[in-house]
Amino acid sequence: QVELVESGGGLVQAGGSLRLSCAASGSVFSVRGMKWYRQAPGNQRDLVAAIESDGVTNYAASVKGRFVISRDNSENEVYLQMNSLKPEDTAVYYCNADLKLRRGGLYYIESYWGHGTQVTVSS
Repeated sequence: QVELVESGGGLVQAGGSLRLSCAASGSVFSVRGMKWYRQAPGNQRDLVAAIESDGVTNYAASVKGRFVISRDNSENEVYLQMNSLKPEDTAVYYCNADLKLRRGGLYYIESYWGHGTQVTVSS
């Protein structure tokens, strides 16, 4: 069974740091783009950061300079280092990845989501 599993959320004071991890498990042939989204109560789910398989990254303006996305292609994992956290960063953070799977001799690209991990930043 293919799935994405996040870890690393928690409660931190403003100005602190957290590191989120997301691992793709199961019969995954390869992983393409990997992204982190977040959703605060009453808000839509927004893209926070993205990283392509070649390492090219993109960030939302609100986190640029504070968050760093990285990946380990050998482990099919993506990370989000969050520094200088602010109360407005409080949200559930979701991992998203485009996974290349092999079924019946054919290859498919499918988008998977993790279940989310809560990040709470106190003022």
